[in-house]
Amino acid sequence: MRRLVSYFLAGVLALSGCTASASDARTRPLRAAPKTHGPAPAPVVMVLGDSYTAGIAATPPEETYAAETARTLGWQIIIAGYGGTGFATPGRVRKTFSTSYEEKLAWRPAPDMVMVAGGHNDWNQPPDLVAGTARQLLMKIRQRWPATELVVTGPMWGGDAPPRALRIRDALKGVAAELRLPFIDPIEERWVTGNRGRRTGTAKLYILADGIHPNPAGNRHFADRLITDLRRLGLDRPHLRGTD
Repeated sequence: MRRLVSYFLAGVLALSGCTASASDARTRPLRAAPKTHGPAPAPVVMVLGDSYTAGIAATPPEETYAAETARTLGWQIIIAGYGGTGFATPGRVRKTFSTSYEEKLAWRPAPDMVMVAGGHNDWNQPPDLVAGTARQLLMKIRQRWPATELVVTGPMWGGDAPPRALRIRDALKGVAAELRLPFIDPIEERWVTGNRGRRTGTAKLYILADGIHPNPAGNRHFADRLITDLRRLGLDRPHLRGTD
């Protein structure tokens, strides 16, 4: 188990003067040292996603919202994923979220929590296809690590999301509800508003010139919003269920 408690048995022989015999000492009971508890270990959290999570050339993984969240909450984080990928979209690297999970995460010891964050790059896929591949992946993770907390974060968007993105969001939200998983919804919560190109809403503050990815201030903002949601769900300090 990750939470270790050390127990000591210390034989304390209280000799009452130099006339005490060796046999007296041998018959004295051993007294247990008090139980000691060290500080709780940092939660191990895996975050699987696309370029928002794994980074781009201008934003390495250690500067993404996921890393910012981990630093603030004191997690040990493992980031997995590739830009341009999704639940059903393989992108240039020809790897879906399921492929990234198998190659980068599935062989590791059980973490305290897995967050699957994405759907942005699935915007042009049939919602039913995205829902099916998401369901398959989430069930696979649950079966592999039944005591691990599992949370889904819907598509992140660099401004006001188009109708196609909303349909993908709805499909993922439905799968999360079906599997009774927490769902965090950056679109519904309007983490970013407006349009970077038109310099409207908060997009002009938080989004790079590409109109898609968050800048440094945006990643900190995304982390702040995510932390608020995790605290609301009681998942800011996750732990393997059954280890209390």
